[in-house]
Amino acid sequence: MPKEIPPDSVGIVKPEVAYFDEPIKLDCGRTLPKYHITYETYGTLNADKSNALLICHALSGDHHAAGYHHMEDRKPGWWNNYIGPGKPIDTNRFFVISSHNIGGCRGSTGPNTMNPDTKKPYGPNFPIVTVRDWVQTQHKLGQYLGIEKWAGVIGGSLGGMQALQWSIDYPDDLRHCIVIAAAPKLTAQNIAFNEVARQAILRDPEFHDGHFYEKGVIPHRGLMLARMLGHITYLSDVGMRKKFGRELKEGKLNYGFDEAEFQIESYLRYQGRSFAERSGFDANTYLLMTKVLDYFDPANKHDHNLGEALAHVTADFFVLSFTSDWRFSPARSEEIVRALTSQKKNVSYMAIRANDGHDAFLIPNPVYRQVFDAYMQRIKV
Repeated sequence: MPKEIPPDSVGIVKPEVAYFDEPIKLDCGRTLPKYHITYETYGTLNADKSNALLICHALSGDHHAAGYHHMEDRKPGWWNNYIGPGKPIDTNRFFVISSHNIGGCRGSTGPNTMNPDTKKPYGPNFPIVTVRDWVQTQHKLGQYLGIEKWAGVIGGSLGGMQALQWSIDYPDDLRHCIVIAAAPKLTAQNIAFNEVARQAILRDPEFHDGHFYEKGVIPHRGLMLARMLGHITYLSDVGMRKKFGRELKEGKLNYGFDEAEFQIESYLRYQGRSFAERSGFDANTYLLMTKVLDYFDPANKHDHNLGEALAHVTADFFVLSFTSDWRFSPARSEEIVRALTSQKKNVSYMAIRANDGHDAFLIPNPVYRQVFDAYMQRIKV
């Protein structure tokens, strides 16, 4: 918790909520009769509304991207390292909006919010959503806030996929598209990881087919296992070896299964328990989010030609990857770059040397910060 607000922080922030009574048709064929989106803003919108940036979050992220909710807040927003005065996403220059996607569980309409038809939580009856659905609702939020054209849309991981989809669906509504540690679609291996995580949740006896709210329980074991598996994929072998090696928790082998013997085992159990018991993350949302990842494939409607899918984009692109990220490797970012260059689009690309795996886009790194800042300085407001 901060003893005082750092000078490069956006400070104390308060979430806001936008309500939409107009029905929205989703890719799955179902319709949400109404919905709401929770969001936060940092900085000041200028007179001609040319300095607005949209931040798109990843799987377990939300609207709280920077700053603190109160002085006793234990940790700042998830991208606090890169959003704030003097940081790459400089709130002295930009008006930054970070929204929480529908289907989430931390403020926007999702499985843990009330279904107006049943007067009970949606639970497993909440419709499966897609990146295109999210982009559609984000576009509605921009209109609600009076923003006709974004200076940029930015995201890492699943957030980068949203930024890419924005450039396709609303090509005239953003000037810059920043795609970080993302991919144009998941590999079979990544879909497999997501399926194992889902099965861990679905087979938890306390899941109750998604109706665990009514039982007054939470599928802790399934969530814990899903998070442990996910966390492994966010790290790198080099990073884990450097941080944990084969160090034993008690300095000796105990020849058993119940207690964590290696430090890496202890770390993963802690991360899993923390996510399942303290984060408040909803199991139905976890299932939805992994399906959103699996379904993303903008080239699918263009005979699997990504260049054709990007033929009509008008934004300038900045694509960033990290050398130790094996979940969304540099090769996947380079697919996006090649597709853009095949269409003669403006694109800058850099692979950052880092040992932090997929999580590198969240972690302080001098080179990452330098190149990110250099690109952001090119955006005129």
